[in-house]
Parts: sequence; structure tokens; C-alpha cells
Amino acid sequence: MNPGAHTQAPPAARGEAPACAGCDVLVVGGGINGAGIARDLAGRGWRVVLCEQDDLASHTSSASTKLIHGGLRYLEHYEFSLVRKALQEREVLLRSAPHIMRPLRFVMPHDAAMRPAWMIRAGLFLYDHLARRQLLPGCQTVSLRGHALGQCLQPHLDRAFVYSDGWVDDARLVVLNAIDARERGAVVHTRTRVTAAVRGAQGWTATLQPAGGPARELGARVLVNAAGPWAEGFLRQARPAGAGAGPGRSLRLVKGSHIVVPRCFEHDHAYVFQNADKRIIFAIPYEQRFTLIGTTDVELRGDARGARIDAAETAYLCGQASRYLRRPVAPADVVWSYSGVRPLLDDASGDPSAVTRDYLLEPDTVGAPLLTVWGGKITTFRKLAEEAADQVGRMLGQSRPAWTRQALLPGGDLSAWIGPARRPDVDLARFCQALARSHPWLPDPLLLRLARSYGARVDRFLPASAAGMGREVAPGLYEAELDHLRRDEWATRADDVLWRRSKLGLHSSPAQRDAVACWMEDRHETRMVA
Repeated sequence: MNPGAHTQAPPAARGEAPACAGCDVLVVGGGINGAGIARDLAGRGWRVVLCEQDDLASHTSSASTKLIHGGLRYLEHYEFSLVRKALQEREVLLRSAPHIMRPLRFVMPHDAAMRPAWMIRAGLFLYDHLARRQLLPGCQTVSLRGHALGQCLQPHLDRAFVYSDGWVDDARLVVLNAIDARERGAVVHTRTRVTAAVRGAQGWTATLQPAGGPARELGARVLVNAAGPWAEGFLRQARPAGAGAGPGRSLRLVKGSHIVVPRCFEHDHAYVFQNADKRIIFAIPYEQRFTLIGTTDVELRGDARGARIDAAETAYLCGQASRYLRRPVAPADVVWSYSGVRPLLDDASGDPSAVTRDYLLEPDTVGAPLLTVWGGKITTFRKLAEEAADQVGRMLGQSRPAWTRQALLPGGDLSAWIGPARRPDVDLARFCQALARSHPWLPDPLLLRLARSYGARVDRFLPASAAGMGREVAPGLYEAELDHLRRDEWATRADDVLWRRSKLGLHSSPAQRDAVACWMEDRHETRMVA
């Protein structure tokens, strides 16, 4: 088997996944780490089952700042290894999915009261040279006087540093990994809890509880705990067979909140604002008409499911952005907000911002093998998954070669439309032009959204004419796409479509969102009756 080649999904994978009597690896958790690990393992030929208690990417992995970045500020905490690893991954990821990722230039206005210019220059020099760059331009210093980048900023800011990183549609990244895992033979169960995991000498017996369905048992040779904020709790649950002490590690749950406001500037660069508390916040162009501002770092006590932005966080983000922006940002401007809980490996740091963003893979082979994923960040998910698959291979007694570094994610191979790849951003523009030629009836905003969401796979549901799109259920959202999301991307509820598979919720009224909910409910009831 060529692990880099797509395999045809089994018929059952296109609808409801069948009950599986046994597998090589059970992966618990359908965030970016779990989906990435399932993809890598399936591509190496192992039988994999992935279980997610809610929707794919329904928690931390859809609530990030949506950046593919090295983490410039981590250099201040001497996390050189983490930064280098993340920088090495940026261009690997950008090449793998040019439709959902793109290069992004960041502008850091210089405020001498925060950090001296020499320190920033030194940090950016390291940032440019810790890993090889081919796609992304290096840093530069610009004068903001009379410059488009300075028009939205306070007049006393006269100089800025500009550097490169990348942007990603985080929730779609998870979905694409799950699709790739399925097409390489994995079985993916969403809205399915692993309510028990009994450890034997040779394997695991897990109880899977689907929402609204009967529980069933699954046997697995290895269990991978990628439950994110719930990893520590799941690990305590998964040791009932006398396999030693409880978890030797602990997670520190840190809430990061973001606000979305009407567009604060017209250009396509993002801003990095330095704060008096030594933190930074980003202001990023978002969904054409908005600006995304974040993030906070707040210690969370209690269940991660209850994480919500509070008034103090909103005031903090508005206040810090207003220190730099010519037009202040007020809480009344916020049109949407979201919070994610980062499951960070507790390193006894007193400052939540200083807790390491690196990951740790902890194997346990006392009895049936168990691998627990601690921490991690979106930028390093592929490397984490590769290392996890290597460890699982050793646990199974059969190492198989890594394959994902050169592989493209579903939709990322645009060659049939545009020929050989050049640069990810250029390739996406060429793809949009090709799509416009083949489907001239598509309105420009819809064409751009579909191209950025599905890439080369858009032709799997896009008809030859507008008549084939079906009814427009909400602005820019037609039945043909909804059917595809329900059939092939595990979408079962309106929120899955409006806030994770897309961000159309931002562009819709409450009545329009209700119309999508009714459509999804009708299809679900029809399927249940059938």
C-alpha cells in the first residue's frame, strides 16, 4: 500500500459509520490532534476508529486565533525549540492546503515603552532564521507616516516592524484531516462518547455511546487519549484495571477569548499590539467585513464546556486594541465572541501566558498500550501526529514509514484545475479564476467562499448550472452544499454548518440561522423515518 495515496472510502463511510467489532487503534477526541493522529495512522495502514463526543472541532480546535505561526512571543520565554519546530511546519502546512491556509503579513507598531527596538529586531532576526523559508518573505521596518498601514493607527505611532506568518480556517483543517482519515480506511464516529475503557493485558474494551442510539463495545489493541481539555479526566477513567497510579502529569486549562467587530482597517495585513502586561493581542482581517481581536489568557476553574468570554475579557481586548487604533473599539461594537480552552501542560509557571505551548506524548505500556497527548498547538499538529503514529507503531511492534510531510489535504491538490503548483496564495487565485470560467453563473462572494472551503473538491457537489444548487436556505447557502455537508462532512446541526464548516452565522440574521436549523432537523427526521 502506498501510504501517500488516497484510497476509496468504503460505502458505509459515506453515511453512518458501522459498528466496528475491533480495531488496531482507538483515538478518543476529534479535535486537531485526534483527527491528525487518526489520519496519519490510517495512512500507514492500521485499522483506526476515531470517537468525538460532540462535533469535530467543536471546542478548542475551532476557537483558536486561526494562525499558522512560530509564536514570536515565545522567544521571550526561551522556547527556541518550540518556535523552531513551529516555524519548520508553517510552509509544510501552507503547501498542503492552499485553499484553507494562506500567508499573512503582520504589522507590529513600535512602542518604546513596551520593548526596545533592538530587542524586537533581534527577535525578528531569529524568527527569520531559525528555520528555512521558501514561501514567506522576511521581516522589514516601515515608516507609518503617510503609509496605508498607519492610517488606522494612533498618530504618535510612526514606525512598525512587518513579518510573515500564516492564517488557517481551523475548524475546516480538522474536518479535512478526518475526511482524509476516513478515505484511508478509518471509521469516524461523531457525537459518540467513550463512556468506559477497560484495560486488559492485551487490549482495550471500550464502550461507545452514540447520541440517541444504543451503546456498543469496541475492542482496540492501542488507545490514544487525545481528549484535549478532558485528557486528564479521561486518563483517570481509563485506568480501572490496576495499571498503576493515576496520571503523573496534569493539565492547566487556560481560556483564550476573542471578539469580532466591524472592520477596523481596509488592507489585508494583520496587527500585533504589545500590551503593558507584556502580552500581545492580534487584530486580523476576518470574513471580509470584520476584524478578529484576541486573545486573552485566563486560568479556568471548572468544566471546559462552560467556557465563555466575560465582561472583563471583552473590556481588556477593547481597551488594548484602542491604545493603538485611531478609532476606539467599544464592547458595544462586538458582533460575535468565542472562547477556547487551551489544554496546556502544567509547568508550574505562575503566569498563564508563560505556560509552555509545546506538547508531550506520554506512552504507558503497563497492560494494553496507552498513549496520552498533553498540550499542543495547531501549527505543530502534523508533527505531533507523526510522532504519535511512530510511538503507536512501536507499541504495536511494527514501525511503518511516515508520509504526511509531502501529502496534500483533501481539496489541496489544485493541479487538475491550474497545472503545477507555484505558491499557495498564487495558486488559490488561479484556482478561483478557473472556477469562474467553468461556472460563470457563480456570484463572486459565493465563488470565493466555496473555493476557500473546498478547494479542488468543490466539484463533488457544485452542479453545472444554478438550477442544480437547489433552494437558497440562507444567503449564499444552498441545498446542494447542505446535502454535501450532511452526507460527507458529519454535519448534523445548524451550528456545525454555520459556525464550524463555515462562518456564515456571522453573515446571517437570527431568522436565517433558524431556517438552516429547520432544514437540518427536517433532513434528520426524514433519515430517521427512512
